[in-house]
Amino acid sequence: MAVEIKEIQPTKRNLLKFVHFPIDVIYRDSKYYIPPLVTDEVNTLRPDKNPAFDFCEAAYFLAYRDGKIVGRIAGIINHVVNERQGKKEARFGYIDFIDDAEVVDALIDAVTKWGKSKGMEHLTGPMGFTDMDPEGMLIEGFDRVGTTGAVYGHPYYPKHMERAGFVKDVDWLEFLITIPKEVPEKMARIAKLMSERLNLTTIKYTDRKQLVKDYGDAIFKLINVAYDELFGYSPLTDKQIKHYIKMYLPFLPLDDLSMVIEKDTRELIAVGITIPSMSKALIKNRGRLFPFGWKPLLDAFKHNDLVDLMLIAVKPEYQNKGVNSLIFNDLIEVFNRHGYTHAESNHELELNTKVLQQWEYFETEQHKRRRAYTKDI
Repeated sequence: MAVEIKEIQPTKRNLLKFVHFPIDVIYRDSKYYIPPLVTDEVNTLRPDKNPAFDFCEAAYFLAYRDGKIVGRIAGIINHVVNERQGKKEARFGYIDFIDDAEVVDALIDAVTKWGKSKGMEHLTGPMGFTDMDPEGMLIEGFDRVGTTGAVYGHPYYPKHMERAGFVKDVDWLEFLITIPKEVPEKMARIAKLMSERLNLTTIKYTDRKQLVKDYGDAIFKLINVAYDELFGYSPLTDKQIKHYIKMYLPFLPLDDLSMVIEKDTRELIAVGITIPSMSKALIKNRGRLFPFGWKPLLDAFKHNDLVDLMLIAVKPEYQNKGVNSLIFNDLIEVFNRHGYTHAESNHELELNTKVLQQWEYFETEQHKRRRAYTKDI
């Protein structure tokens, strides 16, 4: 039967269908796919829950054949990024589909028509509302378990993108890092030198409320300035910062958080955010917290040999000065104490040499690559 495309309204009931489709259909038997937490994903897509809708608009489409959902896609316009970059660009994201050209073409056509109706001239993705959302389509590493916050995809996904006329915009790389038993000698030496020369030190918190009070805003404002020039970055607003403080900081393991400050002023200079890998737990609970989905997540915090390096942010004026070494000098000891043997990097732009150079001190494997595609519409 022919493919039918339906634009859905962002009600909770409709969005649950949208979110459950890849979990229950596309990746039902996959041992590599990491489901999102369903509630979080639904709230991200709801205009009344996600503060990014203050400057974004979106449309959601489901593809049906013979009454069954066979694909999904979101169209997103981030007006702030378009204004900053002087573009008329629509994004596509949250894209999943069966291996069928007719389905893919119908989904892309729906978002293309929607974008053109809004005056857009380009279509780029997969991208979310902001950098806090998943971005990029997996093109290498299909036989590897995904990471929390990253999107898995079947090998046929990029083939359909290329067949549909999309070309590479940017690539992100991901690394598997072996955690050394001790801080590499050169890194420890640089950390000591930078601490003395720049008057820096690392700090830890055991009181979560005090952390939020002292550095909650500062952490996200630092991310804003550190990532400002990266591909497609959308600066977090004060409203978004409050949203993410409430969403993430209550659950962040404080021992796995490293902050570098200037000793006299106590100004935040750099931050490294890591968490025990939630991948196996999310596979087990299929993205559901209730009735017992919370237990695998709790176990992952207690017993884990893999840690996810969510992000590292350094103030621009301190970049390329070895400040990252203070973060790793702090975290390697923590990682060994917790029994982590390996770390997964978050995806990093292939041209971001400032970040990629930090792995030269470690045994690493570049094991995944993901891509943003683009084409004129």
